[in-house]
Amino acid sequence: MQNPATRIDSRALTRLSDRIEADVDSGLYDGAVVAIAHRGEVVMHEAIGYADRDAGRAAQKDDVFRLLSVTKAFTTNLVLQAIEQGKLSFTTKVVEIIPEFRSADRFLNKRKDRISVSDLLTHRSSLPPTPEPVGYRELGTLSHVIARICELDAIGEPGQTIEYSPAFNHALLGEMVRRVHGAESYRELAQRDIFDPLGMTSTAIGAPKRLADRLVPIRARFGDAGWLSGADIEILNEVIDEDAEMPWVGGVSTAADILRFAEMLRRGGELNGTRLVSPGILERALRNHTGDQPNNWWIPMAQRRNWELMPANLGLGFFLRGEGLHPSILGTTTSAGTFGNYGAGSTIYWVDPERDLSFVVLTSGVMEESANIVRFQTLSDIAVSAVVRDHGQPDLPAVLA
Repeated sequence: MQNPATRIDSRALTRLSDRIEADVDSGLYDGAVVAIAHRGEVVMHEAIGYADRDAGRAAQKDDVFRLLSVTKAFTTNLVLQAIEQGKLSFTTKVVEIIPEFRSADRFLNKRKDRISVSDLLTHRSSLPPTPEPVGYRELGTLSHVIARICELDAIGEPGQTIEYSPAFNHALLGEMVRRVHGAESYRELAQRDIFDPLGMTSTAIGAPKRLADRLVPIRARFGDAGWLSGADIEILNEVIDEDAEMPWVGGVSTAADILRFAEMLRRGGELNGTRLVSPGILERALRNHTGDQPNNWWIPMAQRRNWELMPANLGLGFFLRGEGLHPSILGTTTSAGTFGNYGAGSTIYWVDPERDLSFVVLTSGVMEESANIVRFQTLSDIAVSAVVRDHGQPDLPAVLA
């Protein structure tokens, strides 16, 4: 069914800017670059606050941010492409592509041998949830990370509980697509099959020197009470360097480039005549594949906040809004089919297909994760309020206005 004619209420976009400015003034975080498109038209692209408050550097629209887990969206896209090309399947087992993933102990292989692409994409692989499979000095070298993951055993039954994996799942997926393509590196593959076709000229895997003067430093604006400490986050300034190859957190980009990526997804896998994936495979990936299961990653956070535990609402590589009213980083007023990805305390994009709305916010000053959910939920709801039905009626007479 065709969507009703809608337009953008500019007053809501002003409320969005005002809210971010107020948050920055209060010290909640340092700054943001926002990019929003409605029906393919950019309706907001604004830099607010600081790129680096400590240095007094104002935010600019072309600032380059370390994306953290938004990087996983690129890896997911490469997986979908490989499936369409017959190089992978959602049911492909990791050991079919990375044979050394098998445990050295044959009695443990009844678990690891069963882990599939779909298990990795839905965070049901049962692999350990640590973000540090190797020390920080080695974390940017994908071959070292893969070797370490292969040494570890599954800690549960694959395909059962959801335990969000900061690193393992997408490290394996990145290596799998690299191998099936015979590519020299994951970086080369992402550049060739995503960034170049979409004209994402300020996006890369790792932080190349050509973007160094626009790169926003990671600054933690929270204490050490959460699962990740501020030091755990800020060390990524050093880890995500020019040589880093991390299919889970290692991308850098601008809000404008991420908006291009989001618009490609909104349009069913195509942008400006360039198709990356088909509508059919996206339709499959954007279904809820985890039902009402919770994300175990969120349990301690929900307990601290006295929140009702929300469902994971995971597609194949995407977070989904889903039904029901519960805390959601994708907002509470977005449509049930809204999907996207986000990075720890700082970055987000989502697409609301019902409203033809694409939303990107990249921020400086990393927040504690539960506060980040509240922040992006609020900004998302304000953004949705900008889309209003256009009834095509004339203005009221002055006497009634």
